[in-house]
Amino acid sequence: MEVQPECILVTGGAGFIGSAVIRYLLNNTGAVVINLDKLTYAANPAALQEFASHLRYRFVRACITDREALRSVFASHCPGAVMHLAAETHVDRSIDEPMNFVSTNVIGTAILLETVRAYLSSTSRRKKQDFRFHHISTDEVFGSLDEGGGERFSETTSYAPRSPYAASKAGSDHLVRAWRETYGLPVVLSNCCNNYGPWQFPEKLIPLMTIKALKGETLPVYGRGGQIRDWIHVDDHAAALHTILTRGELGESYNVGADCERRNLEVVQSICDLVDDEAPLEDGSCRRELITFVADRPGHDLRYAIDASKIRTQLGWQPRESFASGLAKTVKWYMEHADWWQRASDSYGGDRLGLGGLTEVVAS
Repeated sequence: MEVQPECILVTGGAGFIGSAVIRYLLNNTGAVVINLDKLTYAANPAALQEFASHLRYRFVRACITDREALRSVFASHCPGAVMHLAAETHVDRSIDEPMNFVSTNVIGTAILLETVRAYLSSTSRRKKQDFRFHHISTDEVFGSLDEGGGERFSETTSYAPRSPYAASKAGSDHLVRAWRETYGLPVVLSNCCNNYGPWQFPEKLIPLMTIKALKGETLPVYGRGGQIRDWIHVDDHAAALHTILTRGELGESYNVGADCERRNLEVVQSICDLVDDEAPLEDGSCRRELITFVADRPGHDLRYAIDASKIRTQLGWQPRESFASGLAKTVKWYMEHADWWQRASDSYGGDRLGLGGLTEVVAS
């Protein structure tokens, strides 16, 4: 049964993927959108600046661990759906600060689920019937695949998380399914591969390497850069998420991917070539010469690959961007928005991001 919620609560809506979802909803639906975000270091308020005075947009600054704030939002706005994206997402940070990930990703999700359960218990049968809770997760919960195998993650792949981040997201996935089985909560789930695109915080691989290449700095890559990731443009992901929310079957999960597997080294090399084409170095050298290899991080998964056949065949979704077209647009965007990423770097500290001479790669 297809649903078209009149009001959608997006948690983590000021984040990279969350802001893309909100842009999609405001541009392509008639729904009122409530953005609930804590505004951590990685939030992108500028990514939604054009909608600041939009008649269908509301912003609430709050954390999903704040029970009273959540109750107030549901009481005030009566959303017909939740798209739950609020999460700590960076693997390297989870290794350094694991309890922050447990608090937000596990405890926060449990508090949100309980808030929704209480809200639905007091609402009308019709609103309860049409309500959807969409939990957005990651392919990292499935662990790592063999480098040369043809296997890909499906919706039935066993969970085998290998980092605190992945484990915290796996825990939240299990909670959502448990609330479905135990309390009958109307949930759908999705697990997506690596996202890229505009407004991504400069600690992630593609923006970080683009910025460092623009500045002519060393491009440090973990190990030998052989890790393989499946990539999707964030706008394609946003469209997929809306499709799952409105057309997905309750209790089901859907993997989202664009069949764009690349080694990390290949991605960095492609970025070098794109930046060279647009802004050649004065000495005529190639930016690939800036690539250096650094010690690998603990528990670095070798390969991720998504089997997205279920969402394609059952829900009719297809990605629009190839990796080549999407990466070219993304690199160009960062080249044209130096003011934004420079502010983001300065506000959090360029050295921490590897933008102040620190030989640190922050790749997912």
